[in-house]
Amino acid sequence: MTQVERDGSGFVVSATLLAHAFEMTEDRIRQAMRDGSLTSICEAGVDADAGRWRLTFRHAGRACRFTVDKAGTILSTSRFPVQARSSVTPD
Repeated sequence: MTQVERDGSGFVVSATLLAHAFEMTEDRIRQAMRDGSLTSICEAGVDADAGRWRLTFRHAGRACRFTVDKAGTILSTSRFPVQARSSVTPD
């Protein structure tokens, strides 16, 4: 597997790439995906950004975003802090 592959209308990102981005082991990345503590969103570009996608992953107050083209080629990568999501649900 390459680091990012197209899968129908979405993408598959390798655990190796995410492990490097979050400074975690691949096993821990897989566990975080299973337990929901690592989440992701895929956003398709529009207008001038058509043909590009933002793949954003969040875990423990940190985010990593990959901008990719339709083939899954990584065009840019950014990492930034985010507010950790609360596990408390509203009443």
